[in-house]
Amino acid sequence: MSYVEMPGAKVPIRMWADPASVDDGAMQQLRNVATLPWIKGLAVMPDVHYGKGATVGSVIAMQGAVCPAAVGVDIGCGMSAVKTSLTANDLPGDLSRLRSKVEEAIPVGRGMHDSPVDPGRMHGFATGGWDDFWGRFDGVAEAVKFRQGRATKQMGTLGSGNHFVEICLSEDGSVWLMLHSGSRNIGKELAEHHIGIAQRLSHNQGLIDRDLAVFIADTPQMAAYRNDLFWAQEYAKYNRSLMMALLKGVIGKEFKKAKPTFEAEISAHHNYVAEERYEGMDLLVTRKGAIRAGSGEYGIIPGSMGTGSYIVKGLGNEKAFNSASHGAGRRMSRTAAKRRFSTKDLEEQTRGVECRKDSGVVDEIPAAYKPIEQVIDQQRDLVEVVAKLKQVVCVKG
Repeated sequence: MSYVEMPGAKVPIRMWADPASVDDGAMQQLRNVATLPWIKGLAVMPDVHYGKGATVGSVIAMQGAVCPAAVGVDIGCGMSAVKTSLTANDLPGDLSRLRSKVEEAIPVGRGMHDSPVDPGRMHGFATGGWDDFWGRFDGVAEAVKFRQGRATKQMGTLGSGNHFVEICLSEDGSVWLMLHSGSRNIGKELAEHHIGIAQRLSHNQGLIDRDLAVFIADTPQMAAYRNDLFWAQEYAKYNRSLMMALLKGVIGKEFKKAKPTFEAEISAHHNYVAEERYEGMDLLVTRKGAIRAGSGEYGIIPGSMGTGSYIVKGLGNEKAFNSASHGAGRRMSRTAAKRRFSTKDLEEQTRGVECRKDSGVVDEIPAAYKPIEQVIDQQRDLVEVVAKLKQVVCVKG
């Protein structure tokens, strides 16, 4: 589908989703965003749904301002995927050992490594810039400095919620490695620190929604936020890359006889800010639950833990600010999913996938998400499909 244009106070709301299918809360959030004085454009992805602070599945282009709540608290959250030389025939009939080995290598939930992982010993991990990155921790907000020890040990860990590590098969039988994570606790604490500062600034006191508080260009508060934001986005990228290296290590050991090789890593943030230029304007583009999909750029659009995912290539649609959806998107809240579904439902909907099937992950049940095929179909003018993947192992936080 091409987009539907809805009226907005300052800019039209371009929607790659059926407006009738979007819940009232999310629509109100979008209308609120469209009132911001600094806004130059708003694009809505097909996985749109209500979010804390700002709508998930929204792309907000502003001039001279950025809204930290529109980035979200998991700064730099995103996806990574790698195609391997293994095929379905290389996989054992029982995948439980493989899942256990992944869980041993990569801490999940609130877990962390006992000591920081040495990236120099990791298979295929690009160590360029690593020392400079950690050196810049001295320049982040004083309020989070005491978290440095935890941040170093959480580097290369999964987290919880909808974060996952998967082993997948493409339609041609190739084995892919895929994972979803962000900037862990340090990103969350930096985000909350800056959101609190923004909400107290005088220029934000008359806004329609206090969650939409912004920082304005050429102010010390904006400079401090941008510094910490870009550092946290880098943390998230390194975190995924380090996890992928740990995952490759597991695969290398478990399939030693097959001597697996790995193609280049595809990696994409979907909660972040980028400096981009549209219609002659230098803009700050915030993607919350959206990936960049510039012409020829690879991206990853995952479904749920029982449905599968897509590797895509961007078509460079500037009406959407070169963006696409970040996944299937939730169609019901976690609380509603827990109320409605049982562990038996979860077992049925994840049949054939080696994964947790206990009450702790019922809120991640596939039925809580929109159908991924429909979401992909709604953005045919944003991306082209390169590969369709189906998970056979899924590790959740």
